[in-house]
Amino acid sequence: MPSINPKSTVSIAGHPVHPMLIPFPIVFLVSAFVTDLVYWSTNDPGWATASIWLLGMGVIMALVAALAGFGDFFSEPRIQALGDAWQHMIGNLIAVVLALINWFIRYRSGAAAGVFPIGIWISLVTVLLLLFNGWKGWEMVYRHHVGVSDEAAPVTSARITGRGATVGSSPMRRSDQ
Repeated sequence: MPSINPKSTVSIAGHPVHPMLIPFPIVFLVSAFVTDLVYWSTNDPGWATASIWLLGMGVIMALVAALAGFGDFFSEPRIQALGDAWQHMIGNLIAVVLALINWFIRYRSGAAAGVFPIGIWISLVTVLLLLFNGWKGWEMVYRHHVGVSDEAAPVTSARITGRGATVGSSPMRRSDQ
């Protein structure tokens, strides 16, 4: 039986791998921008050194996440048909290339010398691209249901309410239900 939703083909026990990996490059690349800002305000070269390491790790982890993303994208025609998927992929490729250029500038000129004038601006543009790319990624999940299971979650006899009490396990006020 064909699936209703576009499937993630790179998965572990039915769980898509790409969303498991993307937090790592996001944290590294956003942190690189933050450490650039701290270097700018303190002039402590340790922060510039932290930035170059964060950029390097961000690029490496982005490439790992991209492998899973490419696997999903190129093996599922319904994902390839989504404009949001193309924008997400191209935007992320641009962000990774910018981060690699940013890392190379710092590597070539020295961590501290690479922050100004261009490094901090590349970091900012990279973070802004990550915001857009994340929005497009969530559009694919929430709007197009990419990687969402076709199976309904099992219904249990008890459910958790917004206030933390379990319905059916103890007496509750009507307003809690």
